[in-house]
Amino acid sequence: MIGSLATTELLGLGPEIFGLFVAFGFMVGVFFGFFGMGGSFLVTPALLILGYPAPVAIGSSMAFVFGTAAIATMKHHDAGQVDYKLGALMFVGITVGIELGSRLVFGLEVLGIANVVVGVAYVLLLAAIGVLFTRSALDTEDDDTDADGDENDGVDDGSGDVDDESADDEVPAIARKIQSYEIPPMMTLADGSRASLWTISGVGGGVGLVSGFLGVGGGFVRMPAIYYVIGTSLAAAVGTSLFGGLMSGAVGAFTYGRAGVIDLGIVTALLVGSALGARIGSSATAYVDEEDVTIYFGLMLLVASAAVGIGELSAWLAMPILDRLSFVLLIGSALLVCTMILYHGALAVRRTRGVPGSAQRGE
Repeated sequence: MIGSLATTELLGLGPEIFGLFVAFGFMVGVFFGFFGMGGSFLVTPALLILGYPAPVAIGSSMAFVFGTAAIATMKHHDAGQVDYKLGALMFVGITVGIELGSRLVFGLEVLGIANVVVGVAYVLLLAAIGVLFTRSALDTEDDDTDADGDENDGVDDGSGDVDDESADDEVPAIARKIQSYEIPPMMTLADGSRASLWTISGVGGGVGLVSGFLGVGGGFVRMPAIYYVIGTSLAAAVGTSLFGGLMSGAVGAFTYGRAGVIDLGIVTALLVGSALGARIGSSATAYVDEEDVTIYFGLMLLVASAAVGIGELSAWLAMPILDRLSFVLLIGSALLVCTMILYHGALAVRRTRGVPGSAQRGE
């Protein structure tokens, strides 16, 4: 395994591995800040590929999620994009789900099949979410092309009122449909919309189960769930997802920490890199249109799914070369998306710099 390269020079890690995790943490931090998805769905597979046991990979990833979420949430708090009431309502479901997920992992570890089951689950889940994001990005491009002739839609007509359809577009149609079924008790969210407590608890429990079982903050499931199921604006879904990551990371780190399976060297190295990356990613949301990079994110998830699958084949076929290929694909795809975010951000800043009154995205 690649993990055999590690020595005990820096917090239990060799300098090369420590530096690699710092760089990886930076990329994950950018994802967390920009998409509200922590990239921890990449950390756990990477640790599995490096040869770490599943409980160590999951526990260390959860501890990292907590630290990164705290950094990114503060930035979105400053922008008023966090619905703390919704996050608090989801907390009970998240806690119960994480406890169930962690118990399942430790049970599978006793049977000696935890790594295989978690790996296969990652392949399927990353592929499914990757297809969803890629199709959504392609559909958005088609909609933009069709709307070229309707430039007045949702634009102020001079009366001071903006087309109501523009406001409705803030919430996906499927979420509006779910909201139409008013199952008591109904909760009023920070943006004035209403959602059933049963819907909120169900989303929290499902995300918590995924978090506890796969060692992720659950952002790549939680953010779409808040947006498409509960029904908030995209900006609020991102900010609230980060707050949810903060809570799930805290609960998960405590749960796995009790078992003593968290590698503090890995967590420290990842946090060193993500501290800067999360701030940059959060700042980039003010300049970069998510549509410019969403398709890259979807493709990255598909590549990550293939990378984890190759890693599983390496274990079954006893071919170390596949381990290396898997790791390169995982890191390479993450590097590409991180580069695209920074590239589009730099272009946007360059366009607005020195232009009086130029508006940032969302203003």
